[in-house]
Amino acid sequence: MPKKSLPCPQKKLEEISQQYGTPFYLYSEKEIHHRATLLRKAFDCFTGFQEFFAIKATPTPKIMELFRDYGFGMDASSIAELVLCEKLGITGENIMFSSNGTKPEEFRKAQEMGAIINVDDISLLDNLSASGCSFPELICFRINPGNKKTGNTIIGNPVDAKFGITLDQVIPAYKKAKALGAKRFGIHTMTGSNILDEHYFPETTTLLTDIAKELKSELDIDLEFINIGGGFGIPYREEEEELNIENIAKNIQKIFINAFPEHQPKLFMEIGRWLTGPTGWLISKVVSRKDIYKKYVVLDSSMADLMRPGMYNAYHHISIANDEKKTEIVDVVGSLCENNDKFAIDRELPVSKQGDLVVIHDTGAHGRAMGFNYNGKLRAQEILLRTDGTTQRIRRPETLEDYFSTLIF
Repeated sequence: MPKKSLPCPQKKLEEISQQYGTPFYLYSEKEIHHRATLLRKAFDCFTGFQEFFAIKATPTPKIMELFRDYGFGMDASSIAELVLCEKLGITGENIMFSSNGTKPEEFRKAQEMGAIINVDDISLLDNLSASGCSFPELICFRINPGNKKTGNTIIGNPVDAKFGITLDQVIPAYKKAKALGAKRFGIHTMTGSNILDEHYFPETTTLLTDIAKELKSELDIDLEFINIGGGFGIPYREEEEELNIENIAKNIQKIFINAFPEHQPKLFMEIGRWLTGPTGWLISKVVSRKDIYKKYVVLDSSMADLMRPGMYNAYHHISIANDEKKTEIVDVVGSLCENNDKFAIDRELPVSKQGDLVVIHDTGAHGRAMGFNYNGKLRAQEILLRTDGTTQRIRRPETLEDYFSTLIF
């Protein structure tokens, strides 16, 4: 794995930082196009292949627009995400609506937009029926395979996860949906997140193709599509290797051919992190240094801007944008009144000084999106580095007026 480098030359990064002020998220349009092209090329061997970009990873209109223009659909999980699609002109079966604990009004919005409904539980069929719309012709269920698959710390082990229906509930769920008026069907699962084992995805596919054959045998249902979810991991650590998505595609294709020798369902997926994670960086500035029992480098960003390290103990590579050769062992922290407000613990980094720029890598997915306002912290702006080298502000920084706008005194 090559050494992680700055998103652009140091001088250019300094110019961007002076123009917009820190902290900010920086995204590379060139890298987004590169990864979208790799994905499309790897899976174009499937007729009707469709990627539904997981909005939750990076719910920023300009980023979504780039994927829309590339022919990708969108995976939405809330009314807000549906409205984001609507404002970008994305409607109909270009949207996969995958939610849990879904209220009738949420189903109604999805149905009004013509989205594919991916149901998380049999009980939600009643909420779907109560949405005020006719029961959808096309419906999908999310499968929780229990102990047939393993999970991880991000999404949890399937037997402990709140998502999906059990294998024993598959036939009753599709039977009930059919009785309510569904005529077209798909199937979906999502059992792991940030998976770097390429065998995981063909195994998931085999699980779903086996269920597909059971549905054909028991209910005479021919699935229109199989959605293997997302979970494609990225190498957060320098020693980790990129997934070989070409191999993954070839192995899934073999499974499809063996399972469906005549008429194959379409292959869908909902990748988010793999597409945008490596294409984004959180850019911060050193505010101060603290030397007590340990050495601390304090940034002008905090866990409110990037909660993954504090929430999951997730690793993010960090670069100091200076020419210092001498290193030191430090904790890189923010200014929240929480002791888990740390981006790195006991990390060896070049010696930094107040005002140095700090680059936190691989934050393009589930970074800004998971931010919050604890301690009244205002959320960071987002900047797009265009392919021609220019920059564009694609989300302004939050202001105190934004923060106070919902409060009643």
